[in-house]
Amino acid sequence: MNWAFLQGLLSGVNKYSTAFGRVWLSIVFLFRVMVFVVAAEKVWGDEQKDFKCNTAQPGCHNVCYDHFFPVSHVRLWALQLIFVTCPSLLVVMHVAYREDREKKNRDKYGENCRRLYLNTGKKRGGLWWTYVLTLVFKIGVDTTFVYLLYHIYEGYDFPSLIKCEQKPCPNKVDCFISRPTEKRIFTLFMVVTSLVCIVLSIFEIVYLIGKRCREVFTKVHHNRQSMTDKLSSGNGLESSTLKLTGKAPPRTPAPSYSVVMS
Repeated sequence: MNWAFLQGLLSGVNKYSTAFGRVWLSIVFLFRVMVFVVAAEKVWGDEQKDFKCNTAQPGCHNVCYDHFFPVSHVRLWALQLIFVTCPSLLVVMHVAYREDREKKNRDKYGENCRRLYLNTGKKRGGLWWTYVLTLVFKIGVDTTFVYLLYHIYEGYDFPSLIKCEQKPCPNKVDCFISRPTEKRIFTLFMVVTSLVCIVLSIFEIVYLIGKRCREVFTKVHHNRQSMTDKLSSGNGLESSTLKLTGKAPPRTPAPSYSVVMS
């Protein structure tokens, strides 16, 4: 796995993120990627070699290990990190697309032409939707993998003793996991950091939606205020004109007596 590429990707998208997004990136890189690279791979490096069963029956050891560990924790976390970080690439690609459009527009109409985007990295229009959808996808990925980890291994615990009755084992045999307490601690740590990332992504979505609603409300209020000011200035101008001319507004003359009687 190319961790240098992953680090560059996270650093590139950091400047387009909100405060919640920057905290999310820091947690992913420091508490998930670094812990995975430095510690987790070493902790699980001997999981199959040191998985011992009290039998010499050929094939029983491999079958029992495959039954209790159908997917390696390390490989499952590697897939989770890949799927949860790759959506950030969509934001970078969308910004690059905007910058390319802006460049072509300047080349076609000159440097002093009207800009298509005031800020290519500002989350407006399509980029806002792209950013929000990537957050939803990240939440879905982390939630799915946390559930898969619980469902596949029937919880986040690592018992010291496992009873195995799988064929070709001759009977119920006892199997022992290498360093179960250490693996339990790392598993709980990775699960907790995933839950923290889910909460941060939810907060970021709420923040973006709330900020967008506030901007729309402020714009509508400003337009109404401008319309009211224009109407008020128009009425004031009419009153000032009447005062300057010194004339009262024309009145319709009352009908004559003969017209009323007729």
